Amino acid sequence: MTNQQSYITQFLKLESAGGILLIIAAILAIIFANTPLNIYYELLLSTPVEIRVGALEIAKPLLLWINDGLMAIFFFMVGLELKRELIEGELSNKENIMLPAVGAIGGMLVPALIYAYFNYDDPVAIKGWAIPAATDIAFALGVLSLLGSRVPVTLKIFLTSLAIFDDIGAIIIIAIFYTSKISITALIFVAACLPVLALMNRFNVVEKSPYILIGLMIWVATLKSGVHATLAGVLVAIFIPIRNNKNPSVSPLKSLEKDLHHIVAFAILPIFAFANAGINLKGVGLEQITHSVPVGIILGLFVGKIVGIFGLCWLAIKVKLIRLPDSIQIPHLLGTSALCGIGFTMSLFIGSLAFEETGVNLLFDERLGIIIGSLLSGITGYLILKFTLKEKS
Repeated sequence: MTNQQSYITQFLKLESAGGILLIIAAILAIIFANTPLNIYYELLLSTPVEIRVGALEIAKPLLLWINDGLMAIFFFMVGLELKRELIEGELSNKENIMLPAVGAIGGMLVPALIYAYFNYDDPVAIKGWAIPAATDIAFALGVLSLLGSRVPVTLKIFLTSLAIFDDIGAIIIIAIFYTSKISITALIFVAACLPVLALMNRFNVVEKSPYILIGLMIWVATLKSGVHATLAGVLVAIFIPIRNNKNPSVSPLKSLEKDLHHIVAFAILPIFAFANAGINLKGVGLEQITHSVPVGIILGLFVGKIVGIFGLCWLAIKVKLIRLPDSIQIPHLLGTSALCGIGFTMSLFIGSLAFEETGVNLLFDERLGIIIGSLLSGITGYLILKFTLKEKS
């Protein structure tokens, strides 16, 4: 096994384990929200946390520190993955990127259109149009891992590559559509820091501490700018050097990415899931489930992902724009498209951006739709793949 194959294997195993932890964290959150423990759950998330240095002050409840702070580290890791894949990974080969790229376009566009169809006439609800466009790679790979060795490597790579394109789309959507009032002064400070990072990369500065220090400064300035703070993580990741000219056997980017995978998979994402998945199910009935927000999300995730990803890929294959890998058959593509409807972590995150400042509490509707849509997608994708993938002798 080559070093690259070993690296991919370790990555996939780690994401699968992270998916299991996410499930546990989400179940715990729902238990806390629906028992007498709910008062402590709410108190914990609303705990004020403040950092002050002179006139500079950051004061937020714990929930927003998790969503704005810890998730910035998650997006930093996403940025590292994107850079590695584009430079020397699967996405560096044009032949490998066409199928997942086409699938990602359909997988973002169709779910968003379905959601918009049900909520176009509500100026508040329509803000959540991007919620079903997201895919949770940890959960999807976790479900895929349940099928064991019968899953071809090319199918795992397709799912991972599609999720990477999905992340690119999510980053662009957050940057353009989910920003509040813009502070020009703060943005100028961010812009001034970027050439410093570029020079550090140019002169082969491979120590982590200078990048972390400037990264923290960029995060604070981005937080104050009105642009969502998680985007600071992606900006900093772009400038982390992938090669060390003095020691070619050690990659600063890969080393940092490997270290962060453990922190993100086993701490940050489970903490985020626990903080955001706590739905109080008291009084839930058909009226709540059939509200336009959860209906748009459920159908966007469950139907939109299958129609968008599978439909567009099938069409592109039929007109011979792209070629299906030999080890992947049409039913496998259908099952994987269904798995992409598991939008849990990223959907919850975009939902919090869409509704946290509207003054109307739609978070309940949003989380209900995400959980139902993700469950339907996960079960459907698993069953399709279970009956179409052959057992290995």
